[in-house]
Amino acid sequence: MSSKTDEAKRFLAGEPAADDREYDITLRPSRFDDFVGQQKLKDNLRVYVEAAKRRKGPLDHVLFCGPPGLGKTTLSLILAQEMGVNLAMASGPAIEHKGQLAALLTKLERGDILFIDEIHRLSPVVEENLYTAVEDFRIDIVQGDGPYAATLQLPLQPFTLVGATTRTGLLTSPMLSRFGIVERLDYYPKEELAEVAARSARLLKIPVETAAAFEIARRARGTPRIVNRLLRRARDFAEVLGDGTIDMKMAARALERLEVDDAGLDEMDRRYLRIVIEHYKGGPVGVETLAAALSEPRDTLEDVYEPYLLQQGFLARTARGRMATDRAYEHLGVKPPVRDQGRLF
Repeated sequence: MSSKTDEAKRFLAGEPAADDREYDITLRPSRFDDFVGQQKLKDNLRVYVEAAKRRKGPLDHVLFCGPPGLGKTTLSLILAQEMGVNLAMASGPAIEHKGQLAALLTKLERGDILFIDEIHRLSPVVEENLYTAVEDFRIDIVQGDGPYAATLQLPLQPFTLVGATTRTGLLTSPMLSRFGIVERLDYYPKEELAEVAARSARLLKIPVETAAAFEIARRARGTPRIVNRLLRRARDFAEVLGDGTIDMKMAARALERLEVDDAGLDEMDRRYLRIVIEHYKGGPVGVETLAAALSEPRDTLEDVYEPYLLQQGFLARTARGRMATDRAYEHLGVKPPVRDQGRLF
């Protein structure tokens, strides 16, 4: 795969790149009023936060689910800010044993929030120890071996667990049932993404025309993280190839260089659709076959590329495999085949 394709792929994967983390922190809103989009979810969270503050108790355990880049981590930071408590952050795969979990939990004070990203990737042992922590606010520690073993019950301060997952189906039923608040974040409409782009441009002091901000938002796959990334890269092109202002012409030029087309598809998306259409006659074709043909893990296809293609109607999942839709043929400029439906008699 070419370096240009790798670059475009990194931009649209929805995961933060190393050189973007500093900007992600500065662009994160700290209050509900500054958070653009997800209005129903925000209204509900405001009620839950106000109710917890009136009771002078911790917020109920919260689970945020949805594709990457939509604001799950940001909302956890806002919850802590609105509640006026401390926030401890961890990642599911990073908590390798219950000793690490105990170290996190014992540092929490009353009402504090523990945020675990990719919570579906917790190991079974850690997850089982988390059950008693979130229900009874205690953690059991076994000391000694054999007949001399003893269980020490370590009490915890009442706290709030906030989990984030991109794959709700991988959460076990016991874990899912522990959350009193379950909220799903959806892809953003273009109008709200344009607001995100305009806000980010103000914070980064990037001169951008309204039409150019909307054009960048239109191609950002409904994801705020991607619109911020495209905005910063458009700024680079504007500073080097122009006068520093992002107008429609410069936005279109930058997006063309990044290989992001009018539908928000990058080169990897188009390659996926071309393989289905050209190699397998539009499908159906199994996901394992596609993973081998694209030299990508199956999880990457299912978590990164397919959700947007499915949502936009370029791809269909059937019992027999993936199929390209008529819209995919039209987008790639390929004439769809005449499918033989067979005769009844």
